[in-house]
Amino acid sequence: MDMDGVLVHEEHMVPGADAFLNALREHEIPFMVFTNNSIYTPRDLRARLHRTGLDVPEEAIWTSALATAQFLEKQRPGGTAFVVGESGLTTALHNIGYVLTDREPDYVILGETRTYSFEAITKAIRLVEGGARFIATNPDEKGPSREGTLPATGAVAALIERVTGRAPYYVGKPNPLMMRSALRRLGVHSENTLMIGDRMDTDVRSGLESGLQTILVLSGISDPHTADLFPYRPTKVVGSIADLTDHVLDPFGA
Repeated sequence: MDMDGVLVHEEHMVPGADAFLNALREHEIPFMVFTNNSIYTPRDLRARLHRTGLDVPEEAIWTSALATAQFLEKQRPGGTAFVVGESGLTTALHNIGYVLTDREPDYVILGETRTYSFEAITKAIRLVEGGARFIATNPDEKGPSREGTLPATGAVAALIERVTGRAPYYVGKPNPLMMRSALRRLGVHSENTLMIGDRMDTDVRSGLESGLQTILVLSGISDPHTADLFPYRPTKVVGSIADLTDHVLDPFGA
């Protein structure tokens, strides 16, 4: 399931999310909490969720930063990277043995940050022009804040692409790579798994392209008419995750 818009809104729990997670545990149904946000480590996110009243273990949290690190570990073990991002991304890369440097790195890796530096973006552009491979943790163009819309990874990636002519490879949702890596981590098969999210363009699409059934919740960015704007549809639409609490064993009905 996605995190923001499904389990939490900013620093507040979506009503009924705690009961839903308890129902999953009661019936011994494994779950993974997803986020395209690469700012925080799983430990940070566990603490954030705990403050809202939700108990989610670190091992049940999967971020685009972790998916990116796993991808790079298989592509080029022990590589080097110049990173524009926060501790969630740098920690994930350190944990796979990557060296972070601005001297002829194998990769430029762009992640989420609330303090994008013009100097760092310029450095990233010049390194990509110099031959570094360009990776971005996710394609989200914008994100919410209490003050309004914030530019996100996809918007800054578009800037770098426009200057260099080099498009990044996006690891996070809707890339099925992120979903499949989480399925392997859970030890489950797509036929027996469903994706719950509040966005058609990332959550539902990534689920569909990975062979999962999907549930769109209307507690986040989507409204009752959002699904009609897309050429594909979720398996089911519900008001919020609370509507599934009594149906965890049969979420789609008989």
